Amino acid sequence: MSGIRLVGIEKRYGQIIASRIDELEIADGEVISFLGPSGCGKTTALRIIAGLTPQDRGDVYLGARRVSDLPPEQRNTAMVFQNYALFPHMTVFENIAFGLRVRRLGKGEIEAKVASALELVKLGGLEGRYPRQLSGGQQQRVALARAVVTDPDVLLFDEPLSNLDAKLREHMRFELRNFLKAIKITSVYVTHDQAEALVLSDKVVVMENGSIVQLDVPHKVYRTPRSRFVADFMGLTRFIEAVVQALGAAPGAVRVTTSGGELIEGRGAGLALGQKVVVCVRPENIELAQPGERAGGNVFAGVVQGVTDFGEYIDYHVQMGPWSLRAKSLTSRKPWKEGDPVAVWLDPEGCVVVAE
Repeated sequence: MSGIRLVGIEKRYGQIIASRIDELEIADGEVISFLGPSGCGKTTALRIIAGLTPQDRGDVYLGARRVSDLPPEQRNTAMVFQNYALFPHMTVFENIAFGLRVRRLGKGEIEAKVASALELVKLGGLEGRYPRQLSGGQQQRVALARAVVTDPDVLLFDEPLSNLDAKLREHMRFELRNFLKAIKITSVYVTHDQAEALVLSDKVVVMENGSIVQLDVPHKVYRTPRSRFVADFMGLTRFIEAVVQALGAAPGAVRVTTSGGELIEGRGAGLALGQKVVVCVRPENIELAQPGERAGGNVFAGVVQGVTDFGEYIDYHVQMGPWSLRAKSLTSRKPWKEGDPVAVWLDPEGCVVVAE
């Protein structure tokens, strides 16, 4: 195994910067996700690490080795692709053994390594089947086994779950997480799926327009976004424009004034008095109560505009002054109806204030 270090990486296509990473270090055994919308540069960064796309400038290090100019086959990395890239005319055994045979290992060693890989991905007994005889989840596990059987220093994943249906994808997230914890190989995972990145990763790299805009542990990326873009991309968010009125005594505490004169208490970093900001509020950080039932700060009058029952939770559309909010309730004990007046409480810990 080895860590990864990218230094001064840049890749352009004409005048368009596909990927620019000044410095990024991935620790030995760490799982890191590149997350962002299509065209943000995440796949380009992955392909540069693999050696499949040459960078215009900068260096790639795998452990202590500078591999910037080495071809893919000399980097000792393995990639799991979106479409699995299994050979349809080969059995499960032959697919997994392919890389070992290219390296001219002996028959006995190949059989032992393939058996070990099959056990790791829980596919024992299926080695004689062909890809067409496997489910999507089983094909995915064959691709995983083929990747790890050659003992790579680094594993690279290019949206490997995107072809699965929603239910199987959710199951495979947790299966893949347990797999990565077990093998402890440095891994880079590219995805546009926020849930995958949050579940699988030790750290998440959020990318926009070719550059890294936030690098942090998963819960901080979700709960403490550093920009409007990150907040918006990580999940449903309502943005309320405001101006910083006061900075609290507690670290990160801030009070802002909206255009309508409402005072909202939240938390933010690196802000100044009078600065234009936006308050980022997610549905799970909004609570509804009977008018007059809740006292204190961050309580505002609202009216329920719509109710959608999703079974596991109820989604309320609420008009609060000029803002239309969505509140998520996990209980049906107080099923508000359309037109009901409500008190709207914005959790100060969930009101993240970022520069406009």
